[in-house]
Amino acid sequence: MSLFQKSVLTSIKQDESLVASRWNNFQNYIAKIDAIRGFKEEVYQDGFFKDVFESCLGYTLKTTNPSDYNLEREKKNETDGKKADGVIYVNGEIIGIVELKDQKTKNLDAVESQAFNYHNSHSNSKYVIISNFDELRFYIDKKTAYEKFNLFTLTYDDFKTLHLLISYESIKENIPLKLKEKSANFEQTISKELYRDFSQFRSHLFENIIKNNDLDRSLLLRLTQKLCDRIIFILFAEDRNLLKANTVKEIRSRHQQDGFGDRSMYDYYKLYFDAINTGNEKLGIPKYNGGLFATDEMLDSLKIDDTYLDMEAQKLSDFDFESDISVNILGHIFEQSLTDLEEMNASINDTEFDKKKSKRKKDGVFYTPEYITRYIVENTLGKLCRDKKEALKIEPETVVVNPRKLTKAEQTYKEILLKYREWLTHLKILDPACGSGAFLNQALEFLIREHTLIRDLLLPFEDLMIGYEVEKSILEHNLYGVDINEDAVEIAKLSLWLRTAHKGRELTSLNDKIVCANSLLAMPFEENSFDVVIGNPPYVRVQGLKSNYEDEAKLYEQKFKSATGKYDIYALFLEMSFKMLKPTGKLSYILPHKFLIADFGYGLRTFLAENKAVESLLHFGSEMVFEDASAYTCIVTLSHDNQKLNFKSIHPKKIFDEFVYDSVGYEKLHSDTWNLSNNGVSQVMDKLNTQPLRLKEVFSKISVGVQSLGDDIYLLNGKFENNHFVGFSKELNGEVILEQELMKPFLKGEDVKRYAPLGTELYIIYPHFIDENGKTKPFEEEDFKKDFPLGYAYLERFKPLLIERKINYKTNPKYWYSLHRSREIDMFEQEKIITPEISLGANMTYDNQSFYHGTKCYTFIKAPKYKENYRFYLCILNSSLMWFFLKNTGYELRGGYFAFKTNFLEPFPLPKLERLEQQEPFIEKADLILELNKQLQNAKQNFLNELRLEKTPKKLQKFEELEFEEFVKEYTKAKKLKFADKLEERNFKNDWLALFENDKKAVLELKAQIAKTDKEIDSMVYALYRLTENEIGIIENV
Repeated sequence: MSLFQKSVLTSIKQDESLVASRWNNFQNYIAKIDAIRGFKEEVYQDGFFKDVFESCLGYTLKTTNPSDYNLEREKKNETDGKKADGVIYVNGEIIGIVELKDQKTKNLDAVESQAFNYHNSHSNSKYVIISNFDELRFYIDKKTAYEKFNLFTLTYDDFKTLHLLISYESIKENIPLKLKEKSANFEQTISKELYRDFSQFRSHLFENIIKNNDLDRSLLLRLTQKLCDRIIFILFAEDRNLLKANTVKEIRSRHQQDGFGDRSMYDYYKLYFDAINTGNEKLGIPKYNGGLFATDEMLDSLKIDDTYLDMEAQKLSDFDFESDISVNILGHIFEQSLTDLEEMNASINDTEFDKKKSKRKKDGVFYTPEYITRYIVENTLGKLCRDKKEALKIEPETVVVNPRKLTKAEQTYKEILLKYREWLTHLKILDPACGSGAFLNQALEFLIREHTLIRDLLLPFEDLMIGYEVEKSILEHNLYGVDINEDAVEIAKLSLWLRTAHKGRELTSLNDKIVCANSLLAMPFEENSFDVVIGNPPYVRVQGLKSNYEDEAKLYEQKFKSATGKYDIYALFLEMSFKMLKPTGKLSYILPHKFLIADFGYGLRTFLAENKAVESLLHFGSEMVFEDASAYTCIVTLSHDNQKLNFKSIHPKKIFDEFVYDSVGYEKLHSDTWNLSNNGVSQVMDKLNTQPLRLKEVFSKISVGVQSLGDDIYLLNGKFENNHFVGFSKELNGEVILEQELMKPFLKGEDVKRYAPLGTELYIIYPHFIDENGKTKPFEEEDFKKDFPLGYAYLERFKPLLIERKINYKTNPKYWYSLHRSREIDMFEQEKIITPEISLGANMTYDNQSFYHGTKCYTFIKAPKYKENYRFYLCILNSSLMWFFLKNTGYELRGGYFAFKTNFLEPFPLPKLERLEQQEPFIEKADLILELNKQLQNAKQNFLNELRLEKTPKKLQKFEELEFEEFVKEYTKAKKLKFADKLEERNFKNDWLALFENDKKAVLELKAQIAKTDKEIDSMVYALYRLTENEIGIIENV
C-alpha cells in the first residue's frame, strides 16, 4: 500500500537544479549495476551509502566528516546492543534507520521484522529504509505501508520522488510525515467529493429513468446501478490507458457532431458499451467482455434524457482516477454505495429509511480497514506460502552461471520454483460474506506479489511469465466470494476487474466465482475444499435475526451447534466457515470477542474446543477498529488439531509489531467461559478460585432496577412540598403536582460513585404495592384513580401511548399505567450495595435510605444465612482485587470500562470468615471512607455554592485541580465577567484568593485521606485472600 497520493507528491516544488545535479551523480551508480549484482551485503554497504545517500541524497557520513555528520554506519540499538546498518540523525537524535541486504535477498518482506526491531529500539525514530541495492522501500513509523523504488530502472521522475521523500533536506524538515498527513486529508476530501458527485449522478439518473420508463422501480434501480458500474469502469479505464483518454468527452463530442439528430446520448454510450464488450478497431477499443458489458436487452431498452449522461458524467470524468482515486477510496465508495442502494430501495417501497438501522447494519456489515485485511491475508494465505517455501527450501540465493547449461543443483532449484508456482495456482481462497470485495482484493494483491517474487527468481533461468496472465489465472482459479446482497456481488466483481484490467485483455468472467447466495443455508461451494477462508462476517444478534429474518433464524437453530442462547450470526459463520477448510487450511476473521465470555457463546466455544480449532486470537479489548460500529473485536485464526490456543491482548494498530503470544492448552478449554490470560494472571486466578464461596451464593439477588414505559413520562425532577411532590415533566415540558406517596427517589448510573453518599432530585412514579403474599403488584385501576387522583390524571394524558407500548412489549394493557418492570419493592427498601452497570474501576456504594434505581444500576441483596455486614463486603467488592477479576473475566467496553452485570459478578470468589469478628476492621474502614467521601462532597459543594452558577462547568466542578489563575479564567468565563480595568481585576482576585486556596487545600487533604484509606482496604483484602507480594504486583499492574 502506497503512503502518498500521487497528486500530493507532484504538487510539491523542489530545487530543480539540485535534483538535476544529483540525478547526474546517480548515473555513476547506474554504471555499476552489473558489479553491484555480484556484491555481497557487507562488501558494498559502505559503497551504497556513499554512492546513493551521500552523492545523490545530500547526506554526510561520519567517516566523511566526524565532526559534522547526519548518517552513521552500524550504530548500536538503545535497547539490545544490536546494530542497524545505518542511522539518520537530525539535531543529534536518531530519526531513521537503514537496513541493507544484497541482491540475493529478493523478497524484502523478510527484512521488515529486523529493520523494525532496530526502529522500535530508537525512541525518536520515524523513518525506515530497506534496500537490496535495487529495490528500496521507505516506511513511516509502521510497516503497514511503504513507498517502493527500483533503483536499477529508476526514471528521472521516479528519482525526483525519491529525492523529495528521502533526501536529507526533506528528512530534516519532516517533509515525508507532512506529506503523509496531507495525503490522508486529501484522500478524505477527494473521497467525499467523488462520493457526493457519484451519488448525485446516480440519483438524478435513476429519477430520470423512472420518469421515462414504465417498469418496476426495483428493476429500474438494478438497471441504473448496472449502468453506473459500466460508467465507473469507463472513468477508470480512460485514466489508466485501458481506453483512450477522455473517452467520456469523446462520447459527448460524437453526439454533438451528430447534430443532435434522432440518436440520443445514451445511444452513443450503448455503441461504446458494445465496443468494449466485443472490440472495435475503428474506435480503437479492444475487446474486454467479462460479463459487465454483455448485451442486456432491458438495459438497452431504457430511455434516458441526454442531460444526465452529458455534463454530470463529464463532472465525474474530471476526477483523476489514475493519480487521485486510490483503490482504498473506491472501496469506501463501493461500500457506501451499497447503503445508498438500500436507501433508494426503501424509498421505492415507501418505507422509512434509518441509516443507523439500515439493512447493511441489520446484516451487521461494516467496511474493514485496509491494515486489517492485509494482516489477515498475510497471516493465513501468507503463512501457508511461507510454510510451503520453507518446506521446498526456496531461498533466493542461487546464482545461475550459465542459463543454457544448468548444473544439477540449479536444475533442481528451478524445478522447485516451478513446483511452487504450480502450487500457487491451485490455492482456493473464500470470503463467504465478501461485501464489496475488500478481502478478496487484498488476497489478489498478495498473490500477485508472490507470483512476482517467483518470476524474479526464475529470471536468471530465462524463464519468463507474462505478468498480466498471472492476474487472469488468480481470478480464474484462486478467488471465491459469496454475499447475500446481489448489489454487493456486482460491486465486488467490478472492484476485482478494476484491479486487474489490462489494455487489450478480456475481463475474466467471475459469474461462477463471486456468487449471490446465503452462505449459511445455501453455500454454493463444497465443504473441505478451501485452503484459506477470510473475512469480516456479519454481526447480528438473534433478536435482530428473528425480527428481520424469522424463517432463516429457525433454520439456523436447526443446523448449527453455535446457535445457542441469544446467539450472534457471526458465531454461525465461524462454524460454517471452519467446515469449508481443507485439513491443512487456515481461516481468519475479525469479529466481536464477546463470544469468549458471553452465555450465547456456549455453543460456539463447545464447537471450537471439540475441534481444537482456534490457532490464535488477537484481542483488541475496548479499542475500536470500525469507524461506524460500536463493535469490540478480535482477530481469530482457525486451523485443525491445535494443541494450544495462542492469544495476545494488543492495540489493533500494533498487530504488525513484533510480540510474543501467551498460550493455553486445549485441556483447559471447554464450553465454559474462556478467560484468556497470561501465566502470572492465570496463577492468581487459580488461587482466587480456591476460595470456598462465590458472590452468587452470598448474595441471593444481584439485579437491575425498574424499567418504565417512557422515562420522560415517569421520571421527574422535583422535591416534596406540603405533603405533595412538585416536579418537572419532560413529556409535558411543564410542572406537575403529584401525591408524595406515589414518588420514589430514583438513581441513574452516574449517581452511584465509589463509597459516595447517595442523593438525587430525580423521582419515579411508582404505581405498585406489596400484596398479602409479599409480592409487588400494580394497583387496580379503580384503586389507583381513587387513592392517587393527581397521579392517575397525569398518566391518563398518555393512556393511548402507554397502551400501545404495553402491547408492543407483550405485557397486560389492563395495567396501562404500571411500570414495564417494577421489580420487588423490598429489593429497594432495605439495606443494600449498589453499583453502576458500566464503570471504569469498581464504583460501588452502600445504601440504607431506600433508593430506587433503573436498569443502569445493579443492587446486591444478601442471602439471609450470611450474617456478615454489607460494609464488609463493600470493601471487598470495591477493592483492586474485584477490578482485577473483572478485567480478566468480564467484557471490556470503549475507554477501558467494564460491564458490572450479574453474570460477570456472580463467579467472583469470596472467603469464608472463621469468626464474625474478623469483619470489624473492614467495617471501621468502610465507615471511615464513607464519612470522608461525605465530607468531601460537602466541602466541594460548599465552595461551588459560593460560585452562584446556574450550571457549573466541568472544570469548575474539579476546582481543586486548578491553579488560581486557571480558576479565575474559568469562573469569569462562566459568569461572563469583564473587568473595567486592572484595579477591578485585582480586587476580584483578592476577594476570591483566600477562599479558593482554603477550600482547595481542604478538598485535597480529604482526597489524600480517601486514597490512603482505599490503599489500606486493598492491603486488608489481599491479606484476607492470603496473597503474596508477587501476586499483589500482578493484580496491581495488570
